[in-house]
Amino acid sequence: MAARILLIIGGGIAAYKSLDLIRRLRERGMSVTPVLTPAAGHFVTPLSASALAAEKVYGELFDLTDEAEMGHIELSRAADLVVVAPATADLMARMANGHASDLASTLLMATDKPVLIAPAMNVRMWEHPATRRNLATLRGDGVLTVGPDEGAMACGEFGFGRMAEVPEIVAAIEAALGAGPLAGRHVIVTSGPTHEPIDPVRYIANRSSGMQGTALAAALMRLGARVTFVTGPASVPPPQGAVVARVETARQMRDAVMAALPADAAVFAAAVADWRVLNAADRKMKKDGTGRPPALEFAENPDILAEVSRLPVQRPQLVVGFAAETDDVVEHATAKRARKGCDWIVANDVSESTGIMGGAENQVTLISDAGAEAWPRMGKEMVAEQLARRIAATLAGGDI
Repeated sequence: MAARILLIIGGGIAAYKSLDLIRRLRERGMSVTPVLTPAAGHFVTPLSASALAAEKVYGELFDLTDEAEMGHIELSRAADLVVVAPATADLMARMANGHASDLASTLLMATDKPVLIAPAMNVRMWEHPATRRNLATLRGDGVLTVGPDEGAMACGEFGFGRMAEVPEIVAAIEAALGAGPLAGRHVIVTSGPTHEPIDPVRYIANRSSGMQGTALAAALMRLGARVTFVTGPASVPPPQGAVVARVETARQMRDAVMAALPADAAVFAAAVADWRVLNAADRKMKKDGTGRPPALEFAENPDILAEVSRLPVQRPQLVVGFAAETDDVVEHATAKRARKGCDWIVANDVSESTGIMGGAENQVTLISDAGAEAWPRMGKEMVAEQLARRIAATLAGGDI
């Protein structure tokens, strides 16, 4: 049965691409039902959308004829996937805050189907804290995203905010429908910190929000992968659609990873504590008045990356580690790759001055057999998209 797409066209200059998107989707045998927001009608006409889709175009929430024939509840659930392209800053804000003020936002509130958005807006609007908060909320709710890309915009500015090109959106739609380049592939992703208890209320941990690992898992799923997401106590919620294994300690993380094998690829983005406390107390430690701290005994935690990299059987085709460094980033990360035996290391500088640890951006160097490839600083979502595409190409036998 052909896939059914409910296409919500937002009111931005990028709406013109939605007409080509309709055509490309129909070429692939999909049916497309267009919905225009009130503002979208200033950029594309209902007649052009209807002609390309060979379907009725919807736009009014209180159209009594439409409500009699197909109410907005039925319309929201008749498709296999809801796509919003372009997703303007205003439409994203209404989605994130649960507004239902027109047909498009009401459909998005009422649907029980997956939702994929293609954001498009001015670079300053894309970088605005409110948009970043809304994006995080939507991703936490399980909304899939594609783009935006970097480039020249109609407003004359340059940067991220340009809507993804139509072939990229089509690929994301196919992936959301289970037909992406990683369809049939299983990828393990570790994320977040681990907590090693000192007593019932204190622990040793690393400063990791889990944002990069979560973004990567979501990007891999958008390419069709089945993802097992092994997460420590992160501040960012896990992506919807992944098989989630929640852990606290490094040893629990190691066990969860081993239980998830076999896999085609494993990406170790978690910030795992190197040490654990051997003599952790079973009750809260108290000061004894002497001024002396308690004597803690430490043991090394399992090296999950090295263990998986050296498995004699069930080793994933591709094993990727992360290296958070504060100095001599490339040198330390290159040595780590050789020491661990993994295929790639994604290295970054997490010095306090960079703002990367716990922040929304990252600047990484991909270290492989081909050498060290420095990527420009970008949002963690964009790093995830780029890395996910590299993983897909490598598993398919291409070059990195």
